[in-house]
Amino acid sequence: MWATAVGVARVRALETERENALFRDPLAQAFAAAGGLWPSSPPPEDEAARRRRLAVSFSIVIRTKFLDDVLRQASASGVRQVVLLGAGMDSRAFRMDWPEGTRLFEVDTAAPLDFKASVLRQERAVARCERITVAVDLREDWPAALAAAGHDPAAPTVWIAEGLLIYLPEDAVELLLARISAQSAAGSRMGLTLGSRGVIERLGVDAVPGSAASMWVSEMPDDPVAWLAGHGWEAVSNTLRECAAAYGRPISTPPQREERPGGLISAVRR
Repeated sequence: MWATAVGVARVRALETERENALFRDPLAQAFAAAGGLWPSSPPPEDEAARRRRLAVSFSIVIRTKFLDDVLRQASASGVRQVVLLGAGMDSRAFRMDWPEGTRLFEVDTAAPLDFKASVLRQERAVARCERITVAVDLREDWPAALAAAGHDPAAPTVWIAEGLLIYLPEDAVELLLARISAQSAAGSRMGLTLGSRGVIERLGVDAVPGSAASMWVSEMPDDPVAWLAGHGWEAVSNTLRECAAAYGRPISTPPQREERPGGLISAVRR
């Protein structure tokens, strides 16, 4: 599945080239090129497939900006531990400004981390904080591996799960959140992306086998704020439409149905 992370890097590389980019990711093009996705165009597709691809790409851009903001707010509040779950080709350790003393843990399986390391060596990339990779499958005892790598659960942490939970069955999502909560001191923060209700029916059902959308299995609860409150988090739910408008990228088409709570979540541990 980690090849989808290279696809995300391609989207970020294209955004980086825009004059009014919502973020700049100088490493994204290198990740996409090493994975064979740059600068080649997507394969021929019908109009419905093209619309799906553009919708997914747009959501990746908006969620990247949203989670950048979550991380900046966490840093401003004094949080100095960052954990990226399913880190993929995330380059925030290299492209964002971090306060002194920040430790950033990238948790993923060995294959994407090894691929990423080879590209980082090639690019002579230098992290702007202490960056620690933790090679472990999130289905295994990743909290133990994270602790062995130096994570301190007694200090606040900001957790990021970007484009991850939609690939996990509901019981695995619950387990992941329980484990995050158990490692989170008061004042910890979290940024999540959840599959909005109905997104699998709209974009995943007819997706090409093997594509990212074809592997989506879980959507957000009907009330994500209440769900997270049950785990001890005070959360705010944002729709893609709300965030896009706030970032100067309004969605021009009207909502096709009553919009439910959104899948861009920021939360604070109380």
